[in-house]
Amino acid sequence: MKAGIVGLPNVGKSTLFNCLSNAKAQSANFPFCTIEPNIGVVNVPDPRINKLEELVKPERVQMATVDIVDIAGLVKGASKGEGLGNQFLANIRECNAIIHVLRCFDNDNIVHVDGNVNPIRDKETIDIELQLKDLETVEKRLEKVNRAAKTGNKEAQVEKAFLDRIREALLQAKSARTVLPQNADEEVLMEDFQLITTKPVLYVCNVDEESAATGNKYVDQVRELVKDENAEVIVLAVGTEADITELETYEERQMFLEDLGLTEPGSAVLIRAAYKLLKQQTYFTAGVKEVRAWTINIGDTAPKAAGVIHTDFEKGFIRAEVISYEDYVLYGSEAKAKEAGKFKVEGKEYIVKDGDVMHFRFNV
Repeated sequence: MKAGIVGLPNVGKSTLFNCLSNAKAQSANFPFCTIEPNIGVVNVPDPRINKLEELVKPERVQMATVDIVDIAGLVKGASKGEGLGNQFLANIRECNAIIHVLRCFDNDNIVHVDGNVNPIRDKETIDIELQLKDLETVEKRLEKVNRAAKTGNKEAQVEKAFLDRIREALLQAKSARTVLPQNADEEVLMEDFQLITTKPVLYVCNVDEESAATGNKYVDQVRELVKDENAEVIVLAVGTEADITELETYEERQMFLEDLGLTEPGSAVLIRAAYKLLKQQTYFTAGVKEVRAWTINIGDTAPKAAGVIHTDFEKGFIRAEVISYEDYVLYGSEAKAKEAGKFKVEGKEYIVKDGDVMHFRFNV
């Protein structure tokens, strides 16, 4: 599962990517600096794993991770191949969620591809290009399905009706995610269409240092614009975050954050939000050899969760032994949680909860 960072050229995408991944993607003050997408595997900040480490004192700790992709800047006409449009759109199609970076700061030394700072216009530029590409996809599919629908094919008629609704929304400059599937068949079709504007989106307002804690007029404009989208807006001073990552000690970083009025780096907030946007959650294994956070999809069953460790665990699944994170911390150890009756044995139908501390029994 991957979240792709998108936006116009020079809005701070690659600098943000570097902050998140420490991968040092190339960043420069001109469009199309990023051509091939950079992929970073980023640790998900989670204070729960620190607490488990404190209690268990393991030999090593392994955090959950999320894949972040830095994609080339998009310009007007991308849907027709302008700039690096075709490549951009192919790269974003492979991602599962979108982190849309908007420039919300004034700086005469950093050129804006459209001449001045206007996050509302910038958002609409990206939205329209993605919608135009989806419209092209929908119309091509309609050409095929129309013929079958005319012959009386019921499945084709259902698909045609759904595609017509999506096409109408796109023509009104609305994203495909605004068209809600009305039944299970339409849910399957929506997945099959692989439209770019169905992907969940998170907006990052890139601000100056003074606006890191409270935002500014540009951020207010973005919040007002997206209030009906059910999308999160995160305020981040990307340049300042880059400076923080260069500091050598935890104490220095905390002092810098306190001066800005922040309790933790904005990048940590963003990583957790991206993890959530991808509909992922964490369960833990905790032993003296290793305390580890494992990533699963929300709604996964115990055998699915076991399969993340090893496919044999899923194939030969017998049962899961579960203690909630809260009970583990409350009683201070696995043994004391068991004594208190907080140890549960679960079968194949168990839906894993975020934060469960688990052991699996299996036989292959």
